Parts: sequence; structure tokens; C-alpha cells
Amino acid sequence: MFTRLWCENMADVPKGLESLMRHASGATGKALPPVQSWNPPHCGDIGLKIDREGRWFYQGSQITRAPLVRLFGSILRKDPEGYVLVTPVEKVSIEVEDAPFLAVELMRRGEGEAQSLAFRTTLDEWVEVGPDHPLRFATGGQGFKPYVLVRKGLWALLSRPLAFDLVDLAVQHGPSTGLWSNAMFFPLDGTDGTGLAACNRAD
Repeated sequence: MFTRLWCENMADVPKGLESLMRHASGATGKALPPVQSWNPPHCGDIGLKIDREGRWFYQGSQITRAPLVRLFGSILRKDPEGYVLVTPVEKVSIEVEDAPFLAVELMRRGEGEAQSLAFRTTLDEWVEVGPDHPLRFATGGQGFKPYVLVRKGLWALLSRPLAFDLVDLAVQHGPSTGLWSNAMFFPLDGTDGTGLAACNRAD
């Protein structure tokens, strides 16, 4: 597993991240770790950042090791005071410019109200749009921006090509234009912040 590989090759870990990586590796397995149940002390800001393109940085240098980014992505959490990476023994802040994840691939099955949409993030995590993973849409100075909820408090911004794909797939439903997935309708003007309040379930 990738966490074990990183434990065996500490020389590849950026200096200053060794402790975080070690504790994260020890806490993860085949399933995502139970980060919501951990309450370790907050150890401050160590210079971690996720930019608008979903790229991870440590003290200004991009983290290019994909297994390390996936590992840290698995221990990411949204707290009331902001985003953090959390292990059973420590918690550190991380700056997120937009959304913590970026969706880069779309898989579509079926058509109309029977349609289901799934997205793959840059961390190779697939999420299927529905009650547990709603869509939301933002508009404004930066144009039309769709997001999908990956897990609690953590959204993925859809890449620009995927945003165009969604517009092409949009259909009319009553007075709204939007998208069906898993018998739920997501209006393109649903900007309530959750993606759920404006959704209609098919009969």
C-alpha cells in the first residue's frame, strides 16, 4: 500500500513533514481513517497549501509525490476554524484557495431521470452524485463553477472541461435547467451552498 511505501522511503518526504506522514501512515488502512472522531492538539500552521488547481504545496514548494498527496488528502478535515490535516496525535492548519479537491474525469451511466454521474478527483477518488454527494454551483466574477461534495465539508471543484460537459448534459425540468443523477435533480442555479435544498427527487 502507498502508505507503507512512504514509511519505507522517508528520504522522499519533504523535511518537516516526517512526523505528520508517519502518524498518518499508521492511522490509515484500506478505508478512509475516522478523522471526525480524532481530537488531537492543534500544532499550528506549518506552511501547507492547496491552490485553485488542486495542487499541494509545502512552504512554497509543490508536493509532487502522488502517494504522499493521496495520504494527506485522506486525513484532511474541515473544522469551524478552517481546513486541517489531522492524525490521532496532531493537527495542523492548511490553506485552501478554493476547494480542497479537483474533479478531472466524468463517468455517466443512463439517461434522463435514470442517469447517474460520477467524478474522479486528482487523488483518484470516485464519488457518485446523489444524496450523499450533491452538486452545487457558484456564479460570479469567476464565471460558472460546479462542485461535488466528496465527504463532510470537503468539496471538489470540477475542472473547466467538466464544467462544459455538465452544461452540455443539462436538461429542462419544470422552470429549472439542471442535471439528473440517482433520481435527484440539481438545478444549475442552485447556489444555496449545500446543493440539497434546491434538489427534487424523481417520483
